[in-house]
Amino acid sequence: MENIKKFLIDRVLLFEHEILPDETEKVLKKIRREKYEHPVIYISSGTGSVISGAESTYIAAKSYFSSRNSEAQIINTGCSGPLNFEPFICIQLPGKNKLFFRNITEEKVEPLLDGVFHNDIPEEDIVGQKGSKDYGMWPGIPFIDEITFFAGQKRIVLGNCGCYDPESIEEYIARGGYRTFIKTIRNYTHSEVCDIIERSGLRGRSGGGYLTGAKWKSALNTSASSRYLICNAKESDPGAFVATTILESDPHRLIEGIAIAAYAIDATTAIIYLKAGTGIARKRITKALEQAREYGITGHNIFSSGFNLDIQIRTDPGAFVCGEETALIASLEGKRGMPRLKPPYPANYGLAGKPTVINNVETLMNVALIMENGPDWFRSIGTEKSKGTKIFSVSGKGRYTGVVEVEMGTTIRYIVEKIADGIRDGVKFKAVEIGGASGYFVDEASLDTVIDYEVMKEKGIGMGAGGFVIIDTSTCIVDFVKYYMEFIHNESCGKCIPCREGTARMFEILESVIRKPEREDSFTTLERFKGVMQLESIASVMKDASLCGLGQTAPNPFLSALEKFRDEFEEHIFDRKCRANVCRGLRTFVIDVEKCTGCTVCATRCPQNAIYGTRLQPFFIVEEKCSGCGICYEVCKFGAVIIK
Repeated sequence: MENIKKFLIDRVLLFEHEILPDETEKVLKKIRREKYEHPVIYISSGTGSVISGAESTYIAAKSYFSSRNSEAQIINTGCSGPLNFEPFICIQLPGKNKLFFRNITEEKVEPLLDGVFHNDIPEEDIVGQKGSKDYGMWPGIPFIDEITFFAGQKRIVLGNCGCYDPESIEEYIARGGYRTFIKTIRNYTHSEVCDIIERSGLRGRSGGGYLTGAKWKSALNTSASSRYLICNAKESDPGAFVATTILESDPHRLIEGIAIAAYAIDATTAIIYLKAGTGIARKRITKALEQAREYGITGHNIFSSGFNLDIQIRTDPGAFVCGEETALIASLEGKRGMPRLKPPYPANYGLAGKPTVINNVETLMNVALIMENGPDWFRSIGTEKSKGTKIFSVSGKGRYTGVVEVEMGTTIRYIVEKIADGIRDGVKFKAVEIGGASGYFVDEASLDTVIDYEVMKEKGIGMGAGGFVIIDTSTCIVDFVKYYMEFIHNESCGKCIPCREGTARMFEILESVIRKPEREDSFTTLERFKGVMQLESIASVMKDASLCGLGQTAPNPFLSALEKFRDEFEEHIFDRKCRANVCRGLRTFVIDVEKCTGCTVCATRCPQNAIYGTRLQPFFIVEEKCSGCGICYEVCKFGAVIIK
């Protein structure tokens, strides 16, 4: 271990030239597993992988080689992106390209390995191969970058994810890691680094997309005895998992980005602000920090540069509002996580009253790449005003879901139809919800909108934390909006009246819309309609008067849904109908007497005792007692229960 450590520090990190000597490259190829004599098995081990059974897959693979006394390396990697493929594994045989297989659960391990070792590839599980097209190619198997999910992506930030052992600093250094940081602190001043990042056009990968270099300069130019760099890794939006994937898959590149950013603003303390409950992510970033300290990447007088850096991990108290930067700072100071008015902005007056830069995980992942390749390289990617790439957490009803990275300027339609491969189960597309709990709906007419800060802003769409939920016609928009409004209401800190009372009233009105009124007359219909109309005025007040971004953006899902899907709201109000048959309070179940056999299954399962009848005779449902739960519909084997 000490020999490898000394070798990597002396001959790689501290080597002044770009091209390393041949003998050094040979060792690095071995560490990167480009030269190997035995099989190497890579098993995805992120949160999604573990939920799908990857731990059992790993144990089964170890048992397979142990029982045969075969030598093989089994490596846990991060997530490669497609969650549909989990557990996702890669098999690399000496002299051959890598083979990728999907959904390899415990019971599939032995037949899969037997098949590969005997050149009998199971077609139902193969995804593709990766490597050279001239040497070691598997005939008849597509290359993984040609399949639908990967073909349309531009994987720059996610380039290492799923490719190496995220708990190995040796492998990260062998792949070129941390060399950029060492060169930066040896060859550039603080302001020069800020200039490079500003010239690159890198913008914050959440919120309004403020220029990162300009924010850094503001903090650097504010006179202070100390400064702070905070990596906001708290990702609480429903449907967003970009930061978690990066922390689990490539923690060392994040640390390198944090270290460069801290140097740029002359901060000696950096904090990684983690969401509570991120078990695998916390474990990996903690281990990566320990390894970075051991190698001298952080600490005192780093490689005799005069730069000191301490990177700490802090966990949020579990409140959604602590994702807002001033509430985040308050929680770090031991106070209740509540926002404050701005200005002053944290870059000038932040943690402990000192200049504080807060960047999210995706933003910081770009930093080392820009310093390595130059600002012009980064500016060559993307659109005129939005440079680089954007990562989205694609979830919902697409055929493929997972973490994807696309070049700025890519259309939303391309992500839905090409990368996600359209809607599964033959159901029709309805919308995409972008931006999480404070996001916006993009319908069919707006699908050709490009991923660009200015273009999306003009159309009233914000990127947020990268949530990208694909919705089909089986989803009720009113119910969807109600879910988000309930989430925001529960997470409001309660400090300001517009947010505290506004979210409560909006949720209350939406609740009344998705259930039948106690009495049926024209007055109740008018009352419900007036309630929805009130929502627009409530939303306007919240946007103008709320203290922080949570309250200001909370009405976005409703306003966007009302603009694009007003007819669904009107159906709920006037017709007491949910076209997707999702809203339980509006569903009416009846029994077809021609099909009912009187088997009594529905009656015995009904939680409200709303189904009556005589055995072997047709049963009926008492509508006044029915709660609309749909259990009778689900358990009837004869299709006798129907929804009106």
